[in-house]
Amino acid sequence: MAILNQLADDLRNGRTSARELVERSLAAIADPAGEGARTFVTVDAAGARAAADHVDVLRKAGRAPSPYAGIPFSSKDLFDLAGEVTTAGSVVLRDAAPAVADAVAIGRLKAAGFIVVGRTNMTEFAYSGVGLNPHYGTPRSPHDRAAGRIPGGSSSGAAVSVADGMVSLGIGPDTGG
Repeated sequence: MAILNQLADDLRNGRTSARELVERSLAAIADPAGEGARTFVTVDAAGARAAADHVDVLRKAGRAPSPYAGIPFSSKDLFDLAGEVTTAGSVVLRDAAPAVADAVAIGRLKAAGFIVVGRTNMTEFAYSGVGLNPHYGTPRSPHDRAAGRIPGGSSSGAAVSVADGMVSLGIGPDTGG
């Protein structure tokens, strides 16, 4: 929470902008030396940039919906994002109909001005606690990349997206309890 509060303070005091935060996220995701390609299943760069520009206009007008408006986040590929297909880490759902609405958690974050940059990798249908995905790749653990260690958890992409600084907030539910 400390990083989110620091970013909120930086946004409020003009030390950064939503667009700058989104551009940093997108650069970190695209870095060929990083784990972005295995961490993110999809990235919506155009949508994130448009949302950031909108938040920056609102903030300049004193109408930001929350102190956190403009902070990028990642969404596990288990949450519905309106207009996008939710594959749940599986190729079986690749051709499913796009979601008609955002999941409640995603909608609430967007209403507060948080900006979704993309969907993160996960174990297929969240049926594993080790973080492997044979279809979309497995992000390597930030604690021992050289050995290619697994990240753990069905929300492997969400965890790696935060650990590697691609975003400051990653959403992934506790499916198994």
